[in-house]
Amino acid sequence: MGSLLPHPHLPRPALFSSSSSSAPRLPPTAARVVARLPHVPAIVPRPHPAPHVRAHPPPSSSSSYKYATADADAPPSTASKMAGEAVIDAEKLRSDFVEFLRSRRSEEVGLSVEPAKPVESPLYQDANPPSFCEAMESCPKENIENLKELLKEENLYLITEKGEQGRLPVLIISMKEDIVRKRPAIVFLHSTRKCKEWLRPLLEAYASRGYIAVAVDSRYHGERASSLTTYTDALISSWKKGDTMPFVFDTAWDLIKLAEYLAKREDIDPSRIGITGESLGGMHAWFAAAADKRYSVVVPIIGVQGFRWAIDNDMWQGRVDSIKPVFEEARIDLGKSTIDREVVEKVWNRIAPGLASDFDAPNTVPAIAPRPLLIINGANDPRCPLAGLEVPKSRASEAYEKAHCPENFKLIAEPGIGHAMTPLMVKEASDWFDRFLKQQ
Repeated sequence: MGSLLPHPHLPRPALFSSSSSSAPRLPPTAARVVARLPHVPAIVPRPHPAPHVRAHPPPSSSSSYKYATADADAPPSTASKMAGEAVIDAEKLRSDFVEFLRSRRSEEVGLSVEPAKPVESPLYQDANPPSFCEAMESCPKENIENLKELLKEENLYLITEKGEQGRLPVLIISMKEDIVRKRPAIVFLHSTRKCKEWLRPLLEAYASRGYIAVAVDSRYHGERASSLTTYTDALISSWKKGDTMPFVFDTAWDLIKLAEYLAKREDIDPSRIGITGESLGGMHAWFAAAADKRYSVVVPIIGVQGFRWAIDNDMWQGRVDSIKPVFEEARIDLGKSTIDREVVEKVWNRIAPGLASDFDAPNTVPAIAPRPLLIINGANDPRCPLAGLEVPKSRASEAYEKAHCPENFKLIAEPGIGHAMTPLMVKEASDWFDRFLKQQ
């Protein structure tokens, strides 16, 4: 690893905050979540540097939620009351979630920056790498002659924790300016098996409109991958060992650190940092915003779903199919002939503890209030079934009503669309960011 260099846009002299080196402690919620980690028969246990991660049978009632426990069929008065309680508990939920993420770090380090070079041959973990995306190309942009010549590109690494995956690759695109001024910024997050370079059409379009556009490689993707199976291998390893969280949560930690860095840059207004993403990137945006209030405007696209609802209503197949090898591995280890509800629940509890319980959508979506939140899904999306968002939507609506800003929350389900980002979704996201991040 090269020498650590301060970034020119960070204020001096106190560039970075330092972290305590003391051993992490599990908060009450995290301790309860970790207790849900399943016992996995036929797997030879291997030691790893996370002694606090233990395997135990799931609780008898895995559908319970600590932060909001109202029955979905409760009368309006009760539902309203429980939504209010969810808002009251939002800070505790946020604190518990962040502490849980912190407890799973190999070793936390002070945030630091290393220089990087542009990626000449981006790695896509697809057998047939994509080359064009109509939805991204449709993104509104200013009609500027010689736009590419007027854009500034920055490449860097943020060190978010010790270890190989603690090196976060960051791509930043903005318009060249002679005078440094604080501008709004938006973080863009890619979908499964893609990388930050895939998002360049969006980055350039938003940069042309005055935003500082930021993209990163999620864990085990892009520069953090070495082969076409790196992400799949990481998911299977997580199931086997239980020492990492490659599905969503480890990247959520990176995004907390990214918010810390962006808020310190001299050219970014720390009160105007947005975040969005597609599919897996939409999940990353959702959980990062739930964890960190510095993300002030949030637009997850085809990413928000109810994980517990999908299990309980036998609607998990679409999401499982997107990363099927890890579920097949679990099926074999558990001695099952087919992937069933038990396999799905055990995998989620193992690779992302709390994803289908305390940190699921009914709790974490309303925790984003009162910040502007636009959820965009396809009405026919099998990976994010619309019916699974009824409770999260209801609770979020109540949370925004309680905060006296119901206009700050909206859910769009595009008719006839499955799991795909469309030009309409890109336009809706663009309008939402302009509405809430552009200075009037």
